[in-house]
Order: sequence, then structure tokens, then C-alpha cells
Amino acid sequence: MPDPAAPEAPKIPVTVLTGYLGAGKTTLLNRILSENHGRKFAVVINEFGELGVDNDLVIDAEEEIFEMNNGCICCTVRGDLIRILSTLMKRKGKFDGIIVETTGLANPAPVAQTFFVDEDVKRATALDAIVTVVDAKYISDRLADSDEAKAQVAFADVLLLNKTDLVSPADLDAAEAKIHAINPTARIIRTEKSAAPLDAVLDRKALSLDRILTEVDQKFLDSDEHTHNEEVRSVALTMDKPVDPEKFNLWMNTLLQTEGQDMLRTKGILHYANESRPFAFQAVHMIADGDFLPPRKNDDGTSRIVFIGRNLNRPRLRRGFEGCAAA
Repeated sequence: MPDPAAPEAPKIPVTVLTGYLGAGKTTLLNRILSENHGRKFAVVINEFGELGVDNDLVIDAEEEIFEMNNGCICCTVRGDLIRILSTLMKRKGKFDGIIVETTGLANPAPVAQTFFVDEDVKRATALDAIVTVVDAKYISDRLADSDEAKAQVAFADVLLLNKTDLVSPADLDAAEAKIHAINPTARIIRTEKSAAPLDAVLDRKALSLDRILTEVDQKFLDSDEHTHNEEVRSVALTMDKPVDPEKFNLWMNTLLQTEGQDMLRTKGILHYANESRPFAFQAVHMIADGDFLPPRKNDDGTSRIVFIGRNLNRPRLRRGFEGCAAA
């Protein structure tokens, strides 16, 4: 019988690699697997179609490769993902992390939700980061014609602007502006052949949001809203008053239940009244989660929250957030 007083076992970090067809996801995966980092990964590869080829494109390594065909990881085979993760949990201690590479046609939302809604998976794993690879040459076209590409950008914690050698510096600047208009909190790394430093894509601890949100350009916080010429936009709000946790939970639960389908991702750092530790909050559509972070030096006590989604009403969101201030 488990000892309730025993310390909780460390969770296995999971990195989700996503990005549109041909952006360079498998190249990035091969780079991760071939680097001399001394770590061992279990790899889950998803392809859309009955005959998979991505598995054959992954380098011959010692990592365990699990391939899922006959559908997209975000819909028909999501149960397969849970079953594979459950199998991996029985081999805990034999690898240091899990990498899930999705098909280029996948919406990352249900993939991320898997790590929040399944209790066994949630107990044993931690979603470390969603890493999105985009093709610098075609990203503008994809954002204009693909809802999946927009969702992949919106959900990214880290975004590789890949194939930079194929476009001009001005085009790269324009691409970054379009990406930041959709997702102002993602860290953008310009790459050729997906050559990103490992510490930029692994061990990001994005669930805590501590690193991600503290890296946001302070100028970004001067503006409440970032829009895109399509329907996806982001709204960023700040409040220097302490937050009442009961008010916040009530407001957020109502908001996600009524408008969660349009809320692609929500994340924030909150400072509760009479609590020295900041609270990291995030939600994927209607599924929410969060945890306390260690106290931080030079913390000015400002609470910040970012909404990324469709049909966002900035004045109403601001009134709701300000209504969560402690008395």
C-alpha cells in the first residue's frame, strides 16, 4: 500500500512537436535524438493515413518508437495516445522524457488536454512544452488558409521559424509580426534545418509559465490587445491589486464554460491575497489547471493573464479580471 507521507515521484516531462506539413518537425526530432545529451526518450509518432512513413524517417536510435496510424492524434486515435502513455508509465525509470510528434494536420488542443483530463496520465507526466515548427517561406500562406496552422501557432510555447535561409530578413520580420499577433507569449527562434539549441525546446517547464511569461517583452504588456487579420487574436491584461482566488475561480469557470470553445489557450501568473507564492494558471479550451510557483525575487506583485482565441471581447474580459480584485 502506498505511503501517503512519501514524497511524490517526479513526473516525466512530455514535449509535443507540432507544425504544418513539411515545416521540419521530423528534422527537429532527429536533431534531439542525435545530440550528445546523455538522455533517453520514448517517442510517439502520429501520421494521418493507413501507411506510416515518418517512423522510417526517424534515425536509427535506441529510443523506443511508437507509431499511430489510421487517423489524427487529436481525434480518432486520442485513445491510442492514452494507452501508449499508460504503457510507458509501466517502464518508468527507463527513459528521461517523452516526445510526441503530431501529424502536420493536427490541432494541438486535444493533445494538450490529454495531459490534464486523464488522471493516470496527469499523475505520472507533465506537459513540458508545445514546440511548433513553421516554414518561414510559407507561414503567411498557411495562416491565411489553414485553421490548423493558426491553432499550431496559437498553442506554441516555443516556435521555430524554420528555413530562414529561403527568405529575406524583411520577410522574416514580417513573419514574426504575424506570429506574435496571434501568440505574443511564444518564444520565437529563427532556425535553418531546425537547428535549435536543445535547452530552447526541452526542459521549458511551460506548465509553470514562470519562464515563458517572464520572458515576454515588457512593451507587449503596455498593450491590451493584439489582433490578426484572421479571426484569432490575443488579449493581455494586467492588474496590480491582489487577486481574490474565489472570485477568480468563479469568473474563470463561468467564462470557460460559456466561451471555452473560442478560448484556444489561456495562461497567466496570479498573485493571490495573503499568499507569497505566485499562482501559474493555464487552460486549453474548457480544461483548466494550475499550481503555485516558488516566491520570486524582485516580484512587483503584478498579475498577468493572456487569452488567445476567437471572438474575444477585450472590455468584457478586462472588467471580469478587474472584478477579481481582493477587497
